[in-house]
Amino acid sequence: MTIFGAIGIASTGLTVHRKWLDAVSDNLANVSTVRGTGEDAFRQKYVVAQEIQGGGGVQVAATVEGSAEGRLVYEPDHPLADEQGYVRYPDIDMSSQMTQLIMAQRGYQANAAVVDRAKETYAAALQIGR
Repeated sequence: MTIFGAIGIASTGLTVHRKWLDAVSDNLANVSTVRGTGEDAFRQKYVVAQEIQGGGGVQVAATVEGSAEGRLVYEPDHPLADEQGYVRYPDIDMSSQMTQLIMAQRGYQANAAVVDRAKETYAAALQIGR
């Protein structure tokens, strides 16, 4: 693998981790989104990654959405409550999302460090030739 190959592969990892961060932040932003019981709840997003054939890194294969069923919460004073007093919230686990946020952030940082080290190695190689 060449130095430029390392940068290319790490950049694919940066892209996947950025999309994962985007999905998790969207989930966290909508954790308290309320809908009426006749509507679908906010659908949690999941990023599915896959290897690029030939050892060329990783790519986003799909973004999958979770269940639209959500969870019913008894809030009779809410303006969207039905006759029984229920509203629909998304079924998003905050602690799971925070864990995924940390993993995606660390993966992004690791790939950024690979790019930086490869650039430093390339610059050092140019200095040797002088």
